[in-house]
Amino acid sequence: MRTTTEVLPGLTLTSLTLDLPLDHAGPAAGTIEVFARVVTGEGGQDKPCLLFLQGGPGNEAPRPTLVPAGPSWLPRALEDYRVVLLDQRGTGRSAPISSTVVRQEGRVEARPAAPLAGLEVAEQARYLTHLRADGIVRDAEAVRQALGAARWTVLGQSFGGFAALHYLSAFPGSLDGVILTGGLSAVGHPIEDIYATTWQIMIRKSEEHYRRFPGDRDRVRRLSALCARGAISLPNGDRVSPDRFRTIGIRLGMQGGAEQLHYLLGLDPGSAAFAHDLAATLPFAGRNPLYAVLHESCYADGVATHWAADRTMPDRVREDVTLLGGEHLHRSLFAEDTELAAFAGVADRLAEHPWDRLYVPEQLARADVPVAAAVYQHDAYVPLEYSLETAGLLPDCRTWVTSEYEHNGLRMDPAVLDHLIGLLRGRRWL
Repeated sequence: MRTTTEVLPGLTLTSLTLDLPLDHAGPAAGTIEVFARVVTGEGGQDKPCLLFLQGGPGNEAPRPTLVPAGPSWLPRALEDYRVVLLDQRGTGRSAPISSTVVRQEGRVEARPAAPLAGLEVAEQARYLTHLRADGIVRDAEAVRQALGAARWTVLGQSFGGFAALHYLSAFPGSLDGVILTGGLSAVGHPIEDIYATTWQIMIRKSEEHYRRFPGDRDRVRRLSALCARGAISLPNGDRVSPDRFRTIGIRLGMQGGAEQLHYLLGLDPGSAAFAHDLAATLPFAGRNPLYAVLHESCYADGVATHWAADRTMPDRVREDVTLLGGEHLHRSLFAEDTELAAFAGVADRLAEHPWDRLYVPEQLARADVPVAAAVYQHDAYVPLEYSLETAGLLPDCRTWVTSEYEHNGLRMDPAVLDHLIGLLRGRRWL
């Protein structure tokens, strides 16, 4: 383990870098460098550890600061804990997966960068199978042991909550408690059922948006027609297909997202402002390729995905371009995004990969660990009914079902974490 320490206003940051097995079950596969940062507030040296698991997949942990740049929940967390920010394997400073853009003879291409550079597609796919929640949790265990913490509390946001759920299934004895925000994944349900449910949620959210902003429906219809003619491009020159354009609906699952979408649709589609804002709105892009490459594997609990989001798209959605998608990945994206095209072959391989199980209901039922979970009533990505069903599997899960927040409630209001810390400690609100 290699460590460094630096001081920011009000914070002490201790960085850890560990060389860990790429495959914790088979060390012969080599090692991967994993990075974590311990954030300590003033006078917090002796406080217990809280591990934060970021949403995603494919996103690094937030970079800590006490100024408004955030994360907004950090000051509240530091009142009770030292906060451990883990860059999940394949992100940030933990052997990040990315591509390199090259220009040859007037053409722009992307190729996988290190650590995938030079590997055949089959080898790339094999490497990426080790970057799921099970590998992340084993890395977390190594970080916990390196810090000398007998046990710690885990805060999991969205996909980070899925990883925390696996933690409960695999290593409950390492946990003092678990806090989940939009992170109670479905357990024991086919992946097709999960995507079919989220498509129905997005139909409802699309219709709600048009009731609020009636003029947006015609704007989406016109923009989709322009996409079909190849007339909508991003600043890098990539043309946007109607299926890719549909994914702007991801904003409808976020606090303030409907307003952002409305303002985007009000821009001149031929302007640079529209092109840049559209690029920033589209969810699956080359900056964090793991979000696209591994997204469906989040729900693959012992099955292959076979491009489940595409397969479960309702006929009603196919026939109505104004019905928007959320976290619904289209296979065609890997042909039209310059940077993601570098991962097209490996994405196809992973869609056929028979993934291991992530959650064992019998083990979850024996995980005698207090859990406090925010369940967002209108969550676009983690359906309410599945979350409550999973909560029922856990022996001590204290759920807070709320319609006050969308999926990004943790980032929007520090009161969310304050409420959940109280639930974890047995305090309840009316």
